Amino acid sequence: MTDRRVVVFPSSAELGPALAELVSSRAEKVLGQGGSRFSLGLSGGSLVSMLSKELPALPNLDCSRWLVGFCDERVVPFDDPESTYGLYKSQLFPKLNIPKEHILAINHSLPVEECAEDYAHKLKQTFPDDQIPMFDMLLLGMGPDGHTCSLFPDHPILQETMKTVAPISDSPKPPPCRVTMTFPVVNAARCVVFVSTGGSKAPVLKQVLEGGVTPALPAACVSPSQGELLWLVDEPAAAALTLSVERPGPGAKL
Repeated sequence: MTDRRVVVFPSSAELGPALAELVSSRAEKVLGQGGSRFSLGLSGGSLVSMLSKELPALPNLDCSRWLVGFCDERVVPFDDPESTYGLYKSQLFPKLNIPKEHILAINHSLPVEECAEDYAHKLKQTFPDDQIPMFDMLLLGMGPDGHTCSLFPDHPILQETMKTVAPISDSPKPPPCRVTMTFPVVNAARCVVFVSTGGSKAPVLKQVLEGGVTPALPAACVSPSQGELLWLVDEPAAAALTLSVERPGPGAKL
């Protein structure tokens, strides 16, 4: 049974620093318990600006033993504004001491099917002892349709059980060509953190967290088999929820 926590903050201004502190503290825990590295999967959207502001603001943050991958990616050149890697490369990575060779980026010059196979191979090389790559932490967002990563409602890719990275050439949200982690990888993570903010997310957040939608929306299918699941949301996004939530005080640790 996945340990799920729903934590509500007054606004994204309070959520951002708490997220950065959570990432940092989990990294310290993994490395302090003898881990050789801390593996982190990133998503795009509002997480880019939030992490780019809050992570570098932490004092004495050492990322030299971090390994960073991407939960999904658009198959576009890195200088395209749709490139998630490109956004982090310009906004976050220069501010942190993550070794370049510890950042796993796609080869966007390949056709989408080969791009997915290439990225899956990179994950296999990086996690050679794992049958399914097991990240220490994945940071996920959620779209207004309930999608997460590039796992969209009613798409055949939701049924994928063999591939760790899958290609999409018909994304309902542009750009059409993407590669994405599949549910086997997402649900193998030791900790998954969703970040959802804004009143526009309130209806879908209620559907995902409280059920009542058949088939279940993709974000509702995230349930790490042996890990934690945290939802960090702001009050506007949580407005329709009736379930029990946590509301930490200022400066509280997650």
